[in-house]
Amino acid sequence: MTTPAENLQTPVITALLVATERHGDMLELPAVQVKTGAGIVGDRFFSHSVRHPARNITLIEAEAIAAAAAILGMPIPLHAPRRNLVTRGIGLNNLVGKTFRVGPVLLRGIELCEPCVVLGRNLETAAHPRKAIIRAFLHRGGLRATVLCDGVIRQGDVIDLPDTAPAGIPA
Repeated sequence: MTTPAENLQTPVITALLVATERHGDMLELPAVQVKTGAGIVGDRFFSHSVRHPARNITLIEAEAIAAAAAILGMPIPLHAPRRNLVTRGIGLNNLVGKTFRVGPVLLRGIELCEPCVVLGRNLETAAHPRKAIIRAFLHRGGLRATVLCDGVIRQGDVIDLPDTAPAGIPA
């Protein structure tokens, strides 16, 4: 699926969000430290007893949040989808199975991060039922990725597309 994000020139990170506990508030940070195969230090999934590669880090397009907001006719804050990295200018659905760089950190797209009941429950109102919210985010819910090297990701970091991944790392 082609998204408006694919038409922009420089893909970047616009927000970094973590929750220190399950269902806890998402906190916006200027930078996050990530560890290979473990995710974001301090995030609710970092200390998870079973570290699953798809739970290392999640990304969502700011454009997808705006599209869902337009469909629903309601404002949706960047933190509402509960993803860790908010991007601008890149179609994340195309990165499943691909290695890409966010600032100095290598990530590998594992699977789409489709919307769940938590998103619907958090945003539902009398005018916007849970199912409508989930439908608005279907195939726009973002990407689950695994961290391939330790580093720090900062707001404003550029995202290098798969065809510019470093030598020796399969795109």
